Amino acid sequence: MNLHWLLRMSRWARNPPSWGKVKLVVGVIVVCALLFAIERWVGWPDALSVEPRNWRRP
Repeated sequence: MNLHWLLRMSRWARNPPSWGKVKLVVGVIVVCALLFAIERWVGWPDALSVEPRNWRRP
């Protein structure tokens, strides 16, 4: 960990973010985790892939 991150943490300890910002960050993390879990369990559709697997070659 470098000095920049230590200074940033000390600034956050002195002036913590508002509860609204904390809720926003936690909400974004939850949405990302939910999308990741859905992708793992259900899978990624072939229609959204760059190279679909069921492509017929001439």
